[in-house]
Amino acid sequence: MTEAADQAGAAVPATDAQQADRAIPVDPAWVARLFTRSDGSFRFARWGRPLAPVIVGVDDQGCQIFEQSIANIARIAGVEIRELDSELGANLMIYVVRDWAELAEAPNVIRLIPNLPDLIVALTAQAANQYRTFDFTEDGAIRLCIVLLRYDEALQRVSAQTLAVTQVFQALLQWSHRAFVQESPTALTEQGVCVIKPMHSHLLRAAYDPALPMVAADPVLALRLAARMTAMMAAGDIGGADAVPTADGAPDEPLKAER
Repeated sequence: MTEAADQAGAAVPATDAQQADRAIPVDPAWVARLFTRSDGSFRFARWGRPLAPVIVGVDDQGCQIFEQSIANIARIAGVEIRELDSELGANLMIYVVRDWAELAEAPNVIRLIPNLPDLIVALTAQAANQYRTFDFTEDGAIRLCIVLLRYDEALQRVSAQTLAVTQVFQALLQWSHRAFVQESPTALTEQGVCVIKPMHSHLLRAAYDPALPMVAADPVLALRLAARMTAMMAAGDIGGADAVPTADGAPDEPLKAER
């Protein structure tokens, strides 16, 4: 199982200036940087099967917000959602806890993360509030993603809808550990709703183009992704507009984690 560190982000529809730049070619170096690891290697992987999500540790409204975000972002990518994965049951698992020690009581987490006790110690020592890990099929496509969130004061300052959008977006591809350190893939509208930024929405769509490989270690893929993104913008697709998840309650309402 391969592990990936997380950076939380936030979302804004295209501005007039962004729309005016539709015809400007997307920089392949920008794309490549999002999938380049700290050792300089390029690693791209997308889901090779439908998503079967489960959200644990939040109330019904919180589950609904995450489910809406998963549905909307999966629609951008063109990824199917099913109730069950024939092999795993659930394959996109999101756990929200108030203390990392609570994970030791979650049977599925213990089964899927063999080194869980050591991980709990490490996350506690780092005062981390989020962690994401992937598992892959024999050919390298994503088959499982587990998102672990410790609902500390920092995450409590983020709305439930923003938290859902940022976490789900980052679970749809195997990004570099450093992908969103300098720039968040999301932004907030004037109404306080979190959406995926247009460029990142285009990238997600391009990444799931059936003509492109599900897995790649050659950075030449960045050229192909950039070319598809440029074509989308040249066609007048501003992106992001259908990445606005709707949710009951105020957009800035915090998540309600179960005790």
